Amino acid sequence: MSRHPCIWMGLGLSAIFGQAQAAWDVNMRSGATDVSRSVFDLHMTIFWICVVIGVLVFGVMIYSMIAHRRSKRQHSANFHENTRVEVLWTVIPLLILVGMAIPATRTLIHIYDSSESDVDVQITGYQWKWHYKYLGEDVEFFSNLTTPREQINNQSPKGEHYLLEVDEPLVIPAGAKVRFLITAADVIHSWWVPDLAVKKDAIPGFINESWTRVEQPGIYRGQCTELCGKDHGFMPVVVEVKSQEDYASWLGEKKAEAAKLAELTSKEWTLEELNERGQKVYQTACASCHQAGGEGIPPMFPALKGSAIATGDIEAHIDIVVNGKPGTAMAAFGKQLSEVDLAAVITYERNAWGNKTDDMVTPKDVLDFKQAEEATQ
Repeated sequence: MSRHPCIWMGLGLSAIFGQAQAAWDVNMRSGATDVSRSVFDLHMTIFWICVVIGVLVFGVMIYSMIAHRRSKRQHSANFHENTRVEVLWTVIPLLILVGMAIPATRTLIHIYDSSESDVDVQITGYQWKWHYKYLGEDVEFFSNLTTPREQINNQSPKGEHYLLEVDEPLVIPAGAKVRFLITAADVIHSWWVPDLAVKKDAIPGFINESWTRVEQPGIYRGQCTELCGKDHGFMPVVVEVKSQEDYASWLGEKKAEAAKLAELTSKEWTLEELNERGQKVYQTACASCHQAGGEGIPPMFPALKGSAIATGDIEAHIDIVVNGKPGTAMAAFGKQLSEVDLAAVITYERNAWGNKTDDMVTPKDVLDFKQAEEATQ
Protein backbone atom coordinates (compact mmCIF):
# COMPACT_ATOMS: atom_id res chain seq x y z
CA MET A 1 0.00 0.00 0.00
CA SER A 2 2.82 2.37 0.81
CA ARG A 3 4.09 2.13 -2.75
CA HIS A 4 0.83 3.31 -4.30
CA PRO A 5 1.54 7.06 -3.96
CA CYS A 6 4.87 6.59 -5.72
CA ILE A 7 3.20 4.60 -8.49
CA TRP A 8 0.52 7.25 -9.01
CA MET A 9 3.15 10.01 -8.93
CA GLY A 10 5.19 8.18 -11.55
CA LEU A 11 2.15 7.70 -13.78
CA GLY A 12 1.25 11.38 -13.39
CA LEU A 13 4.75 12.55 -14.31
CA SER A 14 4.81 10.19 -17.29
CA ALA A 15 1.50 11.59 -18.53
CA ILE A 16 2.67 15.19 -18.11
CA PHE A 17 6.01 14.70 -19.84
CA GLY A 18 4.40 12.54 -22.52
CA GLN A 19 1.95 15.31 -23.39
CA ALA A 20 4.71 17.94 -23.32
CA GLN A 21 6.86 15.87 -25.63
CA ALA A 22 3.95 15.30 -28.03
CA ALA A 23 3.26 19.05 -28.18
CA TRP A 24 6.91 20.09 -28.51
CA ASP A 25 7.18 20.41 -32.28
CA VAL A 26 10.50 22.07 -33.05
CA ASN A 27 10.98 21.01 -36.65
CA MET A 28 10.23 23.05 -39.78
CA ARG A 29 6.90 22.67 -41.57
CA SER A 30 6.81 20.84 -44.87
CA GLY A 31 4.43 23.57 -46.06
CA ALA A 32 1.87 23.74 -48.86
CA THR A 33 3.99 24.45 -51.96
CA ASP A 34 6.68 22.76 -54.02
CA VAL A 35 9.21 25.32 -52.80
CA SER A 36 8.34 24.80 -49.13
CA ARG A 37 8.64 21.03 -49.53
CA SER A 38 11.97 21.44 -51.33
CA VAL A 39 13.23 23.62 -48.46
CA PHE A 40 12.03 21.04 -45.92
CA ASP A 41 13.66 18.16 -47.79
CA LEU A 42 16.91 20.12 -48.05
CA HIS A 43 16.76 20.89 -44.34
CA MET A 44 16.27 17.22 -43.45
CA THR A 45 19.03 16.11 -45.83
CA ILE A 46 21.55 18.51 -44.28
CA PHE A 47 20.32 17.60 -40.80
CA TRP A 48 20.95 13.87 -41.29
CA ILE A 49 24.35 14.53 -42.89
CA CYS A 50 25.27 16.55 -39.78
CA VAL A 51 23.94 13.75 -37.55
CA VAL A 52 26.11 11.16 -39.31
CA ILE A 53 29.17 13.42 -39.11
CA GLY A 54 28.49 14.06 -35.42
CA VAL A 55 28.07 10.36 -34.64
CA LEU A 56 31.29 9.46 -36.48
CA VAL A 57 33.38 12.28 -35.00
CA PHE A 58 32.16 11.89 -31.43
CA GLY A 59 32.25 8.09 -31.77
CA VAL A 60 35.93 8.21 -32.70
CA MET A 61 36.62 10.71 -29.90
CA ILE A 62 34.87 8.62 -27.25
CA TYR A 63 36.51 5.41 -28.48
CA SER A 64 39.93 7.08 -28.43
CA MET A 65 39.45 8.40 -24.91
CA ILE A 66 38.42 4.97 -23.65
CA ALA A 67 40.83 2.75 -25.60
CA HIS A 68 43.83 5.01 -25.13
CA ARG A 69 43.27 6.19 -21.59
CA ARG A 70 46.22 6.77 -19.31
CA SER A 71 45.42 3.79 -17.04
CA LYS A 72 46.18 1.45 -19.95
CA ARG A 73 49.64 3.06 -20.31
CA GLN A 74 49.05 3.98 -23.94
CA HIS A 75 51.61 6.15 -25.72
CA SER A 76 50.71 8.60 -28.47
CA ALA A 77 52.06 7.98 -31.93
CA ASN A 78 54.94 10.24 -32.92
CA PHE A 79 54.39 11.41 -36.47
CA HIS A 80 53.87 14.65 -38.39
CA GLU A 81 53.29 15.81 -41.99
CA ASN A 82 51.45 12.62 -42.89
CA THR A 83 50.43 13.14 -46.50
CA ARG A 84 47.74 10.47 -46.47
CA VAL A 85 46.02 11.96 -43.40
CA GLU A 86 46.19 15.50 -44.78
CA VAL A 87 44.67 14.38 -48.10
CA LEU A 88 41.88 12.53 -46.29
CA TRP A 89 40.89 15.41 -44.01
CA THR A 90 40.88 17.73 -47.04
CA VAL A 91 39.10 15.52 -49.59
CA ILE A 92 36.40 14.10 -47.31
CA PRO A 93 35.07 17.51 -46.12
CA LEU A 94 35.27 18.76 -49.73
CA LEU A 95 33.12 15.87 -50.94
CA ILE A 96 30.65 16.47 -48.11
CA LEU A 97 30.38 20.17 -48.97
CA VAL A 98 29.88 19.42 -52.68
CA GLY A 99 27.22 16.86 -51.79
CA MET A 100 25.42 19.50 -49.71
CA ALA A 101 25.90 22.31 -52.24
CA ILE A 102 24.23 20.52 -55.17
CA PRO A 103 20.73 20.18 -53.66
CA ALA A 104 21.07 23.58 -51.94
CA THR A 105 21.89 25.30 -55.25
CA ARG A 106 19.01 23.52 -56.98
CA THR A 107 16.59 24.70 -54.29
CA LEU A 108 17.90 28.30 -54.35
CA ILE A 109 17.53 28.50 -58.14
CA HIS A 110 13.94 27.32 -57.74
CA ILE A 111 13.24 29.87 -54.98
CA TYR A 112 14.56 32.86 -56.95
CA ASP A 113 12.84 32.05 -60.26
CA SER A 114 9.95 34.53 -60.11
CA SER A 115 9.57 34.81 -63.90
CA GLU A 116 6.39 34.08 -65.88
CA SER A 117 3.99 34.89 -63.09
CA ASP A 118 0.22 34.74 -63.49
CA VAL A 119 -0.60 37.30 -60.77
CA ASP A 120 1.55 40.18 -59.50
CA VAL A 121 0.92 41.65 -56.05
CA GLN A 122 2.75 44.63 -54.57
CA ILE A 123 3.06 44.27 -50.78
CA THR A 124 3.87 47.40 -48.77
CA GLY A 125 4.54 47.34 -45.04
CA TYR A 126 3.24 50.16 -42.85
CA GLN A 127 3.34 50.61 -39.10
CA TRP A 128 1.50 48.31 -38.40
CA LYS A 129 -0.45 46.89 -41.29
CA TRP A 130 0.05 45.53 -44.81
CA HIS A 131 -1.08 47.09 -48.07
CA TYR A 132 -1.82 44.80 -51.03
CA LYS A 133 -2.05 46.09 -54.58
CA TYR A 134 -2.93 43.77 -57.48
CA LEU A 135 -0.93 45.17 -60.38
CA GLY A 136 -2.96 45.68 -63.53
CA GLU A 137 -6.27 44.97 -61.79
CA ASP A 138 -7.06 48.34 -60.10
CA VAL A 139 -7.58 46.54 -56.77
CA GLU A 140 -5.80 47.49 -53.56
CA PHE A 141 -6.57 47.41 -49.85
CA PHE A 142 -5.08 47.39 -46.36
CA SER A 143 -4.98 44.36 -44.09
CA ASN A 144 -5.37 45.17 -40.39
CA LEU A 145 -5.29 43.08 -37.22
CA THR A 146 -8.80 42.22 -35.93
CA THR A 147 -7.97 40.48 -32.64
CA PRO A 148 -10.19 42.24 -30.05
CA ARG A 149 -8.44 44.55 -27.60
CA GLU A 150 -10.07 42.62 -24.76
CA GLN A 151 -8.01 39.56 -25.69
CA ILE A 152 -4.82 41.59 -26.04
CA ASN A 153 -5.41 43.19 -22.62
CA ASN A 154 -6.14 39.77 -21.05
CA GLN A 155 -9.73 40.76 -20.32
CA SER A 156 -11.20 37.82 -22.24
CA PRO A 157 -9.98 34.35 -23.35
CA LYS A 158 -7.62 34.21 -26.32
CA GLY A 159 -9.17 33.14 -29.62
CA GLU A 160 -7.97 30.26 -31.79
CA HIS A 161 -6.03 32.62 -34.08
CA TYR A 162 -4.94 35.15 -31.48
CA LEU A 163 -2.91 37.95 -33.15
CA LEU A 164 -3.11 36.05 -36.46
CA GLU A 165 -6.46 37.33 -37.81
CA VAL A 166 -7.12 40.26 -40.14
CA ASP A 167 -10.03 42.12 -41.70
CA GLU A 168 -8.80 41.70 -45.29
CA PRO A 169 -6.58 38.70 -46.14
CA LEU A 170 -4.43 38.57 -49.23
CA VAL A 171 -6.41 36.44 -51.70
CA ILE A 172 -4.64 34.47 -54.44
CA PRO A 173 -5.80 31.79 -56.91
CA ALA A 174 -4.89 28.12 -56.43
CA GLY A 175 -2.53 26.66 -59.02
CA ALA A 176 -1.34 30.07 -60.25
CA LYS A 177 2.17 31.45 -59.94
CA VAL A 178 1.88 34.59 -57.81
CA ARG A 179 4.79 37.04 -57.72
CA PHE A 180 5.23 39.31 -54.69
CA LEU A 181 6.93 42.71 -54.96
CA ILE A 182 7.69 43.59 -51.34
CA THR A 183 8.60 47.03 -50.01
CA ALA A 184 7.83 49.37 -47.08
CA ALA A 185 6.62 52.93 -46.61
CA ASP A 186 8.20 53.81 -43.27
CA VAL A 187 10.60 51.36 -41.55
CA ILE A 188 11.91 47.88 -42.31
CA HIS A 189 9.30 45.12 -42.04
CA SER A 190 9.44 41.46 -43.08
CA TRP A 191 6.64 39.50 -44.78
CA TRP A 192 6.69 35.86 -43.65
CA VAL A 193 4.31 32.94 -44.27
CA PRO A 194 5.94 29.66 -43.14
CA ASP A 195 3.63 27.31 -45.09
CA LEU A 196 4.50 29.13 -48.33
CA ALA A 197 8.26 29.26 -47.59
CA VAL A 198 8.19 33.01 -48.26
CA LYS A 199 10.09 35.40 -46.01
CA LYS A 200 11.31 38.68 -47.46
CA ASP A 201 12.34 41.96 -45.89
CA ALA A 202 10.22 44.99 -46.79
CA ILE A 203 12.69 47.87 -47.06
CA PRO A 204 11.74 51.52 -47.80
CA GLY A 205 12.93 52.57 -51.26
CA PHE A 206 13.82 49.01 -52.26
CA ILE A 207 11.75 46.19 -53.80
CA ASN A 208 12.36 42.53 -52.99
CA GLU A 209 10.83 39.76 -55.10
CA SER A 210 9.41 36.41 -54.11
CA TRP A 211 6.72 34.07 -55.39
CA THR A 212 4.50 31.14 -54.57
CA ARG A 213 2.21 28.58 -56.18
CA VAL A 214 -0.30 26.88 -53.88
CA GLU A 215 -2.20 23.95 -55.36
CA GLN A 216 -4.92 23.55 -52.73
CA PRO A 217 -7.31 26.22 -51.40
CA GLY A 218 -6.86 27.09 -47.74
CA ILE A 219 -5.84 29.79 -45.27
CA TYR A 220 -2.19 30.30 -44.35
CA ARG A 221 -0.97 32.61 -41.59
CA GLY A 222 2.26 34.43 -40.85
CA GLN A 223 3.66 37.55 -39.24
CA CYS A 224 6.03 40.46 -39.62
CA THR A 225 9.41 39.16 -38.43
CA GLU A 226 11.26 42.46 -38.21
CA LEU A 227 11.26 44.61 -35.07
CA CYS A 228 9.38 47.48 -36.67
CA GLY A 229 8.09 49.38 -33.64
CA LYS A 230 5.91 49.13 -30.54
CA ASP A 231 3.12 47.17 -32.32
CA HIS A 232 5.45 44.82 -34.19
CA GLY A 233 3.65 41.83 -32.65
CA PHE A 234 0.28 43.04 -33.95
CA MET A 235 1.09 42.91 -37.67
CA PRO A 236 -0.08 39.50 -38.93
CA VAL A 237 -0.18 38.12 -42.47
CA VAL A 238 -3.12 36.04 -43.68
CA VAL A 239 -3.17 34.51 -47.17
CA GLU A 240 -6.39 32.95 -48.41
CA VAL A 241 -6.04 30.66 -51.42
CA LYS A 242 -9.25 30.31 -53.44
CA SER A 243 -10.12 28.14 -56.42
CA GLN A 244 -9.74 29.81 -59.81
CA GLU A 245 -13.51 30.33 -60.08
CA ASP A 246 -13.88 31.75 -56.55
CA TYR A 247 -10.85 34.00 -57.07
CA ALA A 248 -12.32 35.42 -60.29
CA SER A 249 -15.60 36.09 -58.47
CA TRP A 250 -13.76 37.75 -55.54
CA LEU A 251 -11.68 39.91 -57.89
CA GLY A 252 -14.82 41.06 -59.68
CA GLU A 253 -16.39 42.05 -56.36
CA LYS A 254 -13.28 44.02 -55.33
CA LYS A 255 -13.27 45.87 -58.66
CA ALA A 256 -16.92 46.75 -58.16
CA GLU A 257 -16.12 48.02 -54.65
CA ALA A 258 -13.30 50.18 -56.03
CA ALA A 259 -15.63 51.68 -58.64
CA LYS A 260 -18.27 52.32 -55.98
CA LEU A 261 -15.70 54.01 -53.73
CA ALA A 262 -14.69 56.31 -56.59
CA GLU A 263 -18.35 57.30 -56.97
CA LEU A 264 -18.61 58.02 -53.23
CA THR A 265 -16.03 60.79 -53.58
CA SER A 266 -18.53 62.95 -55.46
CA LYS A 267 -21.53 61.94 -53.35
CA GLU A 268 -23.39 64.51 -51.23
CA TRP A 269 -22.70 63.34 -47.67
CA THR A 270 -24.54 64.17 -44.48
CA LEU A 271 -22.86 64.75 -41.12
CA GLU A 272 -24.45 61.61 -39.71
CA GLU A 273 -23.22 59.43 -42.60
CA LEU A 274 -19.66 60.72 -42.28
CA ASN A 275 -19.66 60.23 -38.50
CA GLU A 276 -20.92 56.66 -38.85
CA ARG A 277 -18.28 55.76 -41.43
CA GLY A 278 -15.60 57.72 -39.60
CA GLN A 279 -16.15 55.78 -36.38
CA LYS A 280 -15.41 52.50 -38.20
CA VAL A 281 -12.30 53.96 -39.83
CA TYR A 282 -11.10 55.36 -36.51
CA GLN A 283 -11.49 52.01 -34.73
CA THR A 284 -9.45 50.31 -37.47
CA ALA A 285 -6.73 52.88 -38.16
CA CYS A 286 -6.44 55.17 -35.12
CA ALA A 287 -7.77 53.58 -31.93
CA SER A 288 -4.67 51.47 -31.22
CA CYS A 289 -2.68 54.68 -30.61
CA HIS A 290 -5.22 57.36 -29.67
CA GLN A 291 -7.51 54.88 -27.81
CA ALA A 292 -11.18 54.21 -28.47
CA GLY A 293 -12.26 57.15 -26.29
CA GLY A 294 -9.82 59.60 -27.85
CA GLU A 295 -7.82 60.00 -24.61
CA GLY A 296 -4.54 58.92 -26.27
CA ILE A 297 -1.42 57.68 -24.47
CA PRO A 298 0.48 60.90 -23.67
CA PRO A 299 3.10 61.99 -24.43
CA MET A 300 3.72 59.64 -27.38
CA PHE A 301 0.11 59.60 -28.59
CA PRO A 302 -1.66 62.84 -27.60
CA ALA A 303 -5.36 62.91 -26.78
CA LEU A 304 -7.82 63.93 -29.49
CA LYS A 305 -10.62 64.51 -27.02
CA GLY A 306 -10.80 68.28 -26.57
CA SER A 307 -7.48 68.78 -28.41
CA ALA A 308 -6.51 71.85 -30.38
CA ILE A 309 -6.15 69.73 -33.53
CA ALA A 310 -9.62 68.15 -33.33
CA THR A 311 -11.39 71.37 -32.35
CA GLY A 312 -9.28 74.00 -34.10
CA ASP A 313 -8.40 74.86 -37.71
CA ILE A 314 -9.91 72.33 -40.14
CA GLU A 315 -7.14 72.61 -42.73
CA ALA A 316 -4.48 71.92 -40.07
CA HIS A 317 -6.45 68.84 -39.03
CA ILE A 318 -6.62 67.61 -42.63
CA ASP A 319 -2.90 68.29 -43.05
CA ILE A 320 -1.76 66.24 -40.05
CA VAL A 321 -3.99 63.28 -40.95
CA VAL A 322 -2.94 63.32 -44.61
CA ASN A 323 0.78 64.07 -44.15
CA GLY A 324 1.48 62.93 -40.59
CA LYS A 325 3.94 64.73 -38.35
CA PRO A 326 7.68 64.20 -38.98
CA GLY A 327 9.70 63.19 -35.95
CA THR A 328 6.70 61.69 -34.17
CA ALA A 329 4.75 58.43 -34.26
CA MET A 330 1.94 60.12 -36.22
CA ALA A 331 1.88 58.35 -39.59
CA ALA A 332 0.77 59.90 -42.88
CA PHE A 333 -2.59 58.42 -43.89
CA GLY A 334 -2.87 60.26 -47.21
CA LYS A 335 -1.89 57.15 -49.17
CA GLN A 336 -3.27 54.64 -46.71
CA LEU A 337 -6.90 55.77 -46.75
CA SER A 338 -9.24 56.89 -49.52
CA GLU A 339 -10.54 60.46 -49.70
CA VAL A 340 -13.88 59.17 -48.40
CA ASP A 341 -12.33 57.50 -45.35
CA LEU A 342 -10.04 60.45 -44.66
CA ALA A 343 -12.98 62.85 -44.70
CA ALA A 344 -15.06 60.52 -42.55
CA VAL A 345 -12.44 59.98 -39.85
CA ILE A 346 -11.59 63.69 -39.63
CA THR A 347 -15.30 64.53 -39.34
CA TYR A 348 -15.70 61.88 -36.64
CA GLU A 349 -12.73 63.17 -34.63
CA ARG A 350 -14.17 66.70 -34.71
CA ASN A 351 -17.54 65.55 -33.40
CA ALA A 352 -16.81 62.59 -31.09
CA TRP A 353 -16.06 62.46 -27.34
CA GLY A 354 -17.78 65.75 -26.65
CA ASN A 355 -15.80 67.77 -29.22
CA LYS A 356 -19.10 68.65 -30.95
CA THR A 357 -17.77 71.20 -33.44
CA ASP A 358 -20.52 70.28 -35.96
CA ASP A 359 -17.79 70.60 -38.63
CA MET A 360 -18.11 68.39 -41.70
CA VAL A 361 -15.16 67.53 -43.94
CA THR A 362 -16.22 66.09 -47.29
CA PRO A 363 -14.21 63.84 -49.62
CA LYS A 364 -14.04 66.77 -52.06
CA ASP A 365 -12.41 68.90 -49.35
CA VAL A 366 -9.69 66.28 -48.91
CA LEU A 367 -9.26 65.89 -52.67
CA ASP A 368 -8.95 69.68 -53.10
CA PHE A 369 -6.35 69.75 -50.29
CA LYS A 370 -4.27 67.03 -51.98
CA GLN A 371 -4.49 68.72 -55.41
CA ALA A 372 -3.43 72.06 -53.92
CA GLU A 373 -0.41 70.37 -52.32
CA GLU A 374 0.56 68.72 -55.60
CA ALA A 375 0.30 72.05 -57.43
CA THR A 376 2.77 73.68 -55.03
CA GLN A 377 5.37 70.90 -55.25
